[in-house]
Amino acid sequence: MSTIFIDSTTHYYKEKEVLSGVYLACNVGEVVGLLGRNGCGKSTLLKAIFGSITPHFKYLNINGKKYDKGYLSKNLSYLPQDRFIPDQINLGEAIDLFCHNYQNRLKEIPLITKHLENKFYNLSGGECRFIECLLMIYSNAQFVLLDEPFSQLSPIWVEELKIHIQTLKGEKGFIITDHLYRSILDISDRIVLIHNRRNYTINSEDDLILHGYLPGFTV
Repeated sequence: MSTIFIDSTTHYYKEKEVLSGVYLACNVGEVVGLLGRNGCGKSTLLKAIFGSITPHFKYLNINGKKYDKGYLSKNLSYLPQDRFIPDQINLGEAIDLFCHNYQNRLKEIPLITKHLENKFYNLSGGECRFIECLLMIYSNAQFVLLDEPFSQLSPIWVEELKIHIQTLKGEKGFIITDHLYRSILDISDRIVLIHNRRNYTINSEDDLILHGYLPGFTV
């Protein structure tokens, strides 16, 4: 089975430990939701997997091979919280760069077809974010890390992204984190909570209450 996992992840910012021996795994064919309060280390963990930061310690394995940085596997894509595609290239060029294997399927999406020749500086902020999400979902990579894909989008686009993720799930593995926790619960096969610098398996919303992520009452 194709699997990515990171183990014993430990990282400090200055003298503050944000992750302590954290473990996370994802198989092709599943969506793993990653939840946690602001500043708990969710983004740090995704960056450690991709390789944009070097934690103080980690063990990263992708499909049976150890990597110091996940992007070196050429089998991992990562959506950061901030925009990452240069304004000066057009959408067609971005598709050729990231999504060669899936470009025909991607070009069936109406918003993609509409803006295929447009440069990114001609797109609105919401359009840029939605399209960047699609480019990572339909990227050539087998494993996809998405850091807050839903938070900057309209509810209609959030629901559409969920459909695209479910469509590709049989061919890829997804690790997704977002503060719109309902969307994470909707889309995920498994939920992991980062709390007190460690990882916890979440089986129900009661577990989220137990670990202090949700209040112990509903409105």
